[in-house]
Amino acid sequence: MRPVPRPQLFRAPVLNRAVGVLLAVVFALFAGCSTTHSVKVNAVATPKAEELISYEIHNRNPAVADDSLRFREAAERVRTALSGKGLFEAPPGVKPDLTLEVDYGVGPPQAKTETISEPVYRTIPGRVVTERVQVGTDRNGNPVYQTVTVQEPPTTEFAGYREYQVQFVIYEKYLKLSARKNAPDADGRAAAEGWSLDVITEGESRDIRKALPILAAASIDYIGKDSQGEKVIRLKDNARDIGFVKKGMGAEAARAEPPPESP
Repeated sequence: MRPVPRPQLFRAPVLNRAVGVLLAVVFALFAGCSTTHSVKVNAVATPKAEELISYEIHNRNPAVADDSLRFREAAERVRTALSGKGLFEAPPGVKPDLTLEVDYGVGPPQAKTETISEPVYRTIPGRVVTERVQVGTDRNGNPVYQTVTVQEPPTTEFAGYREYQVQFVIYEKYLKLSARKNAPDADGRAAAEGWSLDVITEGESRDIRKALPILAAASIDYIGKDSQGEKVIRLKDNARDIGFVKKGMGAEAARAEPPPESP
């Protein structure tokens, strides 16, 4: 006899999975409110480089004119970051401690392959059982029973993970600062480098304007210091230092404020 399916009822494994999926969606929505940026920082510095606090800024990017809006915007981000470490731009007529060269831009496209792992679930058919059910009454009003075959609702269980590869294109956005002492060394040779800083972030976007506040913010704690090799730091969109850089000059006090709470 063909099994008669029962009405579908919630079973614990199915309910647990539904709750898990709902929680994952809610978490993803909240996590999406604040993107985390991974930034590579590599800094080198000579001894006592932090004592050099005044500078004169120069454009090192040949693709951008010195008087262009693009460079002025980049220079403003850099000035603000430097102010977070107590450095200032020397006023006219005052010899600065440093000559600071600024370079920034977007590298060529790079193909990248990433392995994605996602959970796999399988459906387990319900058990087939026999039951005695009333199918009517006889002429005397007595119940008439019949044995029928029914199948219980299916259940879902975790079966493991499956992996697949996704290919996409990323771009390297970079900010490079090179600060040279504004005086020849004791032997009369060209001015020596006081400190230098390379900051890089990668992603599918080519928008250097959006990346500059992130790059400048990541540089603040390494200005005039030696990172002892490449460091990877992570900054959220609502990080205090990013907000500080976006506010521009005159926002020194903002860096001391606590960061806003994540939504």
